[in-house]
Amino acid sequence: MTSLSRKRFRFSIIVGLFALTLLLLLACSFLGCTLAQSIQPAASENTVVIANFNVAVDPGSSSFMSRVVSTAQGDHAAAIVIEMNTPGGLLSDMTDIVTSIQNANASGIPTYTFIVPNGLGASAGSYIAMATNKILMGPGSEIGPSTPIVVGGTDLEQNHTQAAMLSYLQSLAADWGRNQTAVYYMVQTNLAFSADGAVANHVADGEASSLSDALNQLGLSGNPQVTLNENIYEQLLSVLSDSILDGILFLVGVVAIVLDLFHPTIVLSILGVIAIVAGLVGAESIGASWLGLVILALAAALIILELKLGHGFALIAGVILGAVGIYLLTFELPYSPSPITNIVVVELALLVAFGVLIGLYIRWIIKPLRRRTKMTGAETLIGKTGTAISDLKPKGEVRVEGEIWHAESLSGDIVNGEKVCVKALNGLVMKVEKIPIPEPLPDAS
Repeated sequence: MTSLSRKRFRFSIIVGLFALTLLLLLACSFLGCTLAQSIQPAASENTVVIANFNVAVDPGSSSFMSRVVSTAQGDHAAAIVIEMNTPGGLLSDMTDIVTSIQNANASGIPTYTFIVPNGLGASAGSYIAMATNKILMGPGSEIGPSTPIVVGGTDLEQNHTQAAMLSYLQSLAADWGRNQTAVYYMVQTNLAFSADGAVANHVADGEASSLSDALNQLGLSGNPQVTLNENIYEQLLSVLSDSILDGILFLVGVVAIVLDLFHPTIVLSILGVIAIVAGLVGAESIGASWLGLVILALAAALIILELKLGHGFALIAGVILGAVGIYLLTFELPYSPSPITNIVVVELALLVAFGVLIGLYIRWIIKPLRRRTKMTGAETLIGKTGTAISDLKPKGEVRVEGEIWHAESLSGDIVNGEKVCVKALNGLVMKVEKIPIPEPLPDAS
């Protein structure tokens, strides 16, 4: 197989891996949704459905709460209790969860929130709690702050979003007779309340030392209980809804494939394809910024250009540009709280350092090895013998040391099956001569 054929073969494998990974993700999505609906704990009409909301607010937890409400409605449950400990997250998924809670109430199923001891009903979580019929808080727990953040947005966009969320949270508080003035400060001044302060300011409805105590206060302690957690599919959605992780997966996947094309192992290509597809699926699930995606695509083009240049600098530049694209993926998405933290800055700095190391590896190790291999390989083929596997008139194909090459005859037409000798190598085309068949020795008699 010629060098060109090998490259085409590897490219076909990579394309096939992309298609296979997409199909597997679609299959997992379908099976995850099917299993989530079909495999549920046994329940009865008086069941209390307890939702373990020890998660961030994201597409995974939004899907989870939709399943919780569907389960409660299907079983004619007595109530839903959200056992909450969340730092917050995406506002778009928060509104979806609030809608699920409102649907439960509309079907006659009350929904309550219990913020666990030393737990959080923070940021987007405070809106979810405010939408429920009652809020009980454990010792050391907090609710709020509730200020929305439009990452990278203008002052006007931030002000509009903040005003909209203030109105939204106050309307949720008004639905259950809670203190709208206190809610105002939670949104406008980033105020959080302890359990005592929340009850004193009528942001929460009471305190409870444990889930059992909360159920007792709600008059549900005698009811059978079913506890639901995020399933594997929902956990996967939650993991992939991290825009920083999505961008890193995409970029590292591209680098892995490029490295694999430098010295094929196929393993890196498989891992690279999986990482790229997972990153793109995650970015799509949160509606990532198009600006960030475009910059990531340009970064990928620079990294792939390294295959042509081979000096390492294009890959380094691509990774640096990719870090900028990752940072921009969250732009104009409303969060509470902001996803851009000091840890994120450290992660992006480590990514750039990784890119620099890989670029230097290509420049100092792979490039000299490829040059030496190319020179040595060409020299060792000169003088080798092979067999024509097609007629050379004067061009055709020959097999030399088990590999098939395009060839051109220097000694006239060569018939399929005749032996040839390699005289030169012009790019990917061998220059060959026919090996004459020795004449038989004269009869000594």
